[in-house]
Amino acid sequence: MGGLLAAQPAPASPLVRHEFGEPHMGTTFRIVLYAASAEQASRAAEAAFARVAGLDAVLSDYRRDSGLMMLVARAGGPPVVVGPDLFRVLRAAQDWARRSDGAFDVTAGPAVQLWRRARRILEMPDAAAVGAARSLVGHDKMTLDETAGTARLAAAGMRLDLGGIAKGFAADEAQAVLRAHGVTRALVAAGGDVVVSGPPPERAGWSVEIALPAPLRDPLAPALELRDAAVSTSGDAEQFVTLGGVRYSHIVDPRTAMALTGRSAAAVIAPRGMVSDALATAVSVLGPADGLALVEATPGAAAWIAREGPAGVERVESRLWKERGGSHASARVH
Repeated sequence: MGGLLAAQPAPASPLVRHEFGEPHMGTTFRIVLYAASAEQASRAAEAAFARVAGLDAVLSDYRRDSGLMMLVARAGGPPVVVGPDLFRVLRAAQDWARRSDGAFDVTAGPAVQLWRRARRILEMPDAAAVGAARSLVGHDKMTLDETAGTARLAAAGMRLDLGGIAKGFAADEAQAVLRAHGVTRALVAAGGDVVVSGPPPERAGWSVEIALPAPLRDPLAPALELRDAAVSTSGDAEQFVTLGGVRYSHIVDPRTAMALTGRSAAAVIAPRGMVSDALATAVSVLGPADGLALVEATPGAAAWIAREGPAGVERVESRLWKERGGSHASARVH
């Protein structure tokens, strides 16, 4: 008895690994993705990098024509209409400032600039300079209007620094662009911030190793295995200055306008890069005990925190970090 044969679907093309890199936001953005063709991979990566470049043009504190610096230029004046991307980042930053009791605060720009200069000229800022910077810092000095889409900086001389949140946000947005191009197995690395979507074929997750400086490192620390998550690191392994025999970090405590002293490092896992980025900065300032409390109060977050003090190195891990079996990461990924 004759009949019709059902049409058989064409076999899916195997997914192939592709890697791309471009300089953005003062670092190299690296994209590793799996796609069915080189053409799809190139189109997706090109679009993702274009999105990051667009965000850099808005969020940079090095470019005078950025949306951020145009807001800063009008500090002390009336509210300024800002674009949707900048508003999203500022709104998230204000939320983290409140949640961390000011340990994370993007209005810390004057203090950050002060300590950048100290590292450059190898000279300790005097008390008057630190006090002047501190008077311009405080999340209560920035007002956002959701309805009008405006931001206002209350005092002339205020300066914003988005270094602790912008790269995580940009990595999130790059992943969103990759998904829109049909790429659902990808890793985006931006300095100390890594955001991953689905895992490589036939693997449970992306392997992310966390490299710590001595004496903070744990030689037995395994790599993290992540999927649909983000991990950010914060520390002073490379950016610091020694003045008067004291080691000062590039990380500044917004509440005092002083750079942190001693060695510290933190790694934070969270559902999104903007969360892990901001949280890693906050816990570095708060230290192991208070930082751990903030992590435990954040849904889906896990952290490893270390700080060297007079009594030695204190290391703590959050409950979820222990459950994952993890220990730290740099942006060395596989």
